[in-house]
Amino acid sequence: MSKKTKVAIIGSGNIGTDLMIKVIRTAKHLEMGAMVGIDPESDGLARADRMGVPTTSKGVEGLVELPGFEDIEIIFDATSAKAHEYNASILEPLGKRLVDLTPAAIGPYVVPAVNIDDHLDAPNVNMVTCGGQATIPIVAAVSRVAPVAYAEIVASIASKSAGPGTRANIDEFTETTSSAIEKVGGARNGKAIIILNPAEPPLIMRDTVYALVDAPDLDTQEQIRNSVEKMVADVSAYVPGYRLKQKVQINPIAEGATVETLMKEEPESAPTHQVSVFLEVEGAAHYLPAYAGNLDIMTSAGLQYADRIAALAAEKEPTA
Repeated sequence: MSKKTKVAIIGSGNIGTDLMIKVIRTAKHLEMGAMVGIDPESDGLARADRMGVPTTSKGVEGLVELPGFEDIEIIFDATSAKAHEYNASILEPLGKRLVDLTPAAIGPYVVPAVNIDDHLDAPNVNMVTCGGQATIPIVAAVSRVAPVAYAEIVASIASKSAGPGTRANIDEFTETTSSAIEKVGGARNGKAIIILNPAEPPLIMRDTVYALVDAPDLDTQEQIRNSVEKMVADVSAYVPGYRLKQKVQINPIAEGATVETLMKEEPESAPTHQVSVFLEVEGAAHYLPAYAGNLDIMTSAGLQYADRIAALAAEKEPTA
């Protein structure tokens, strides 16, 4: 059996704790090497300790000092955008591969269903945001068929599933997701909106994608629907709770509608139709209940990428 790749997780909050449980329960080529936090009383560190995972409450400095640090190859950062900049400055010179689950966007964007193989050698990759992981595959699916002049995504998550790190990074969320809608999704103009829904009982994550496209004929519109449905299947292969809430809607843009006010760049061709896609992401309930699909899609995406790296490394191992 091939040796598994050791990983560490920095950030013992909701995202980091959910990811740790996924690594232990579901990863094929990864194993936990350390769980890192800054609050010695955090639930994430307590759970890690009970699961036999080495822990430190001294942040990245404590990680570097842990016995066995030299054996850790991949480090997930589930802290905050500002903290990731500092953590990366310490870890990258030490030759560690970083998977950034904050909106810091130091490294290239990775959305597994769209571009998992494009940045396998990058020292630091960015997993965009939970809303980006849910919606950018849809934008990409549409743009593969027809030019997308503008794409807008709305991510609605339960307030209870948003920890301090998520709340501190709301501005970075919108900026990073908007940028990735363009760079990874292929839209000429992108916009992102996040809603922290305080409803009780908490509601499952919902995401909406609106795309303005040049798709004047029925054949192109049918290709868009097929492309979106295939992409949903690709994402649900690693996020089982990811699904369409209803059929893809494609409607003509009303004559005289001033859609150009949405765009900072002129489209290559004038959009003729609006594509509307409504999604739901149910979590696997590894840590928080099933309403926290935002945790599940983010941690599942990071796990998918790291597991791919580890699998390729295992293939290169010399056979006995």
